[in-house]
Amino acid sequence: MRIVLTGGGTGGHIIPLITVAKKIKEKVDQADTVEFLFIGPKGELEEELMAQAGIPTRGVLVGKMRRYFSMRNFVDFFKIPIGIIQTLWQLLIFMPDAIFSKGGHASLPVVLVGWLYRIPILIHESDSVPGATNDLLGKLSTRVAVSYPESEKDFPAAQVVLTGNPLREDINQGDPAAARSLFSLTESKKVIFIYGGSQGAQIINNKILNILPHLLHEYQVIHQTGKKNYEAVVHRAGEYGIKAGREGYHPVAFVGPEIKDILAVADLIITRAGANSLSEIAANGKPAIVIPLEGSANDHQVMNGFLIARMGGCIVLEENNLGENLLMEKIKEIMTNEELRSKLSENIKRFYHPDAAEKIADGILSMIK
Repeated sequence: MRIVLTGGGTGGHIIPLITVAKKIKEKVDQADTVEFLFIGPKGELEEELMAQAGIPTRGVLVGKMRRYFSMRNFVDFFKIPIGIIQTLWQLLIFMPDAIFSKGGHASLPVVLVGWLYRIPILIHESDSVPGATNDLLGKLSTRVAVSYPESEKDFPAAQVVLTGNPLREDINQGDPAAARSLFSLTESKKVIFIYGGSQGAQIINNKILNILPHLLHEYQVIHQTGKKNYEAVVHRAGEYGIKAGREGYHPVAFVGPEIKDILAVADLIITRAGANSLSEIAANGKPAIVIPLEGSANDHQVMNGFLIARMGGCIVLEENNLGENLLMEKIKEIMTNEELRSKLSENIKRFYHPDAAEKIADGILSMIK
């Protein structure tokens, strides 16, 4: 049995692909071996995470057609047909029994060529509002799995199923003591985890740095900065006299498997509104301040955040109106109001679907059978 995985660009795409692949391996009869191959953009994150999972990769060019003027649109216009030609060859050689796609522009060449080869395809839409690419990919797919009930209406009823977002099975089995040991945290101060997704979030980084001296008077801070932003963040903190790993401030470029321990120890999480981040927070039932990325495709992050907020599961602050005083006020409100903390924790749990990976794995295997 052969299965191609496709998607990429962020950990929010790669980790669910690996999670579902692991679940499929658990379900497949030992007499029937299963081979996986990742086909998508050739990036450091894709190669690193897939290598850790023991899944080989094949890089193809992918292009993104933006809904605004950008010189990159002209370059990407030529990348798309080249990527399709590369994928025609890669799929012909491997010829899988099924394709699992996380959707988005990184999946376009693989899903399109898979449709031409009549290979069964399952795509997963993790956001509340599908982007233009997933609108197209949904028409080419055999089945569509979605994370939000609101997005079911955007795909044919006969092919869509609500699964939630597939997460690592141990994401809510973290050990607070392990995080305290790793970051030398004390039990006398509450912990804030700033989490801008796998690539970090520069705007959130800047807002946090502006209030960092005030935060550290009362709280300890674990700050995922993103690899590209790490040095700049550490330098800026140093201008305040704050050294990395000292005074309760712990910046990290990228968080790997230890994220489960960080989520377990955190008393408050400040994050973007990516579906994967929100699902991980929901799995741990943590209070959260959500700052959606302005200008994301179809404003999907804004929609993601406000849908959870309407459930009473988080506090949403808009990026364009995010002042330091407002951010500090909301942090203090959540940290000091136990009734609010309890309400946020309980309500966000409704967004967690512990069987998401199993449902998607079953869907892929049933297409093959």
